[in-house]
Amino acid sequence: MGMRGGMGNMQNMMKQMQKMQKKMTEAQEKLGEERIEGTAGGGMVTVIVTGHKEIVDVAIKPEVVDPDDIEMLQDLVLAATNDALKKAEELTNKTMGQFTKGMNLPF
Repeated sequence: MGMRGGMGNMQNMMKQMQKMQKKMTEAQEKLGEERIEGTAGGGMVTVIVTGHKEIVDVAIKPEVVDPDDIEMLQDLVLAATNDALKKAEELTNKTMGQFTKGMNLPF
């Protein structure tokens, strides 16, 4: 048995890790193409983010724009943004979680 078996195992693990790495990279890239929608005020404000948590679109319905109540609009934009980011976070965890589940590696 000696050392040789051990080395083969090591190489095997490295191969597995590289495969895993490649899959993770692909998953990350896919996340970047995802579009996640957050809304507030019953759809009055919509914010769209990517799976990488970049904001790509903000839509505001004209009827929610009140010059006398800019604060409400700001709150809605904030709420919609946080909604979208929370969903993006959940998607990321779900997507990347499958990789970290099987391994006790600190990520």
